[in-house]
Amino acid sequence: MEMMANVWIPSAWQLLLGAALIASLVVVLLIAVFAKWGSYWLQAYMSGADVSMKSLIDMSFLRIEQRLIVTAKVMGRQAGLRIDREGGMSTDRLQAHHLAGGDVKNVVRAIIAAQRAEIDLDFERGAAIDLAGRDVLVAVQTSVSPRVIFCPRQDGESKRLLSAVAKNGVELLVSARVTVRTDLDQLIGGATEETIIARVGQAIVSAIGSADSHMDVLEMPAQISKGAMAHGLDANTAFSIVSIDIADIDVGENIGARLQIDQANADTRIARAQAEVRRARAVAQEQQMTAKLGEAQA
Repeated sequence: MEMMANVWIPSAWQLLLGAALIASLVVVLLIAVFAKWGSYWLQAYMSGADVSMKSLIDMSFLRIEQRLIVTAKVMGRQAGLRIDREGGMSTDRLQAHHLAGGDVKNVVRAIIAAQRAEIDLDFERGAAIDLAGRDVLVAVQTSVSPRVIFCPRQDGESKRLLSAVAKNGVELLVSARVTVRTDLDQLIGGATEETIIARVGQAIVSAIGSADSHMDVLEMPAQISKGAMAHGLDANTAFSIVSIDIADIDVGENIGARLQIDQANADTRIARAQAEVRRARAVAQEQQMTAKLGEAQA
């Protein structure tokens, strides 16, 4: 009984004071949390972007810029994209892509552009293309609006042309415009536009080389394009070729005539060398006969 009497029992006033202190600490903590992350949470809440306060606090520990993730979620929500946590563009997926070194806002913009153009592109696929080192937004824009690349590639003001020789030996100098559209299915692991330029150049040279005369090519330049398009030049590349158009074609040297002249000159030099050999043999034979004549006279 004496031990129970020695136990300290706080009074009602002390209990009230302790509760007030705990409540004050909680209020101060909430004020501090809201002061640091409240603006982002309020922006996401008012936009329906589904970003929790816990996620914002986790971003601080992960050293992720909260504004980046919140802005991406708001953009997706306003564009009508799936942002749910089950299969959509969730906060965790955005954080994981950012930590992997991806460009979150660029991927979201690409998905929005693809949705407007009725192109099937979800977040997982867009993130994979972005992490593969390709600009997914430019890829979507090129898929919607095809762009033109030059074959051969033009460097500054200097004009570069392909050199091809027809069967009659006349050289043709050609440049082409290749219209390409991005193939999103082949974008990961597909060859770049450098491969397209090399293949188109090879096909043009082959098409001109199969022509009987350079006049046939000059009369119908479209046959070069048809011959080049028939080779499946965009296989295993990140692009699909829309068209190949001959931009410029000039007549160069008569390679066949020059080769014939060179061959004739070579034949002449060979004939001269052989004649010189025969002359030397005749001179030697003449000297030999003169020596025999001297011996006979002696």
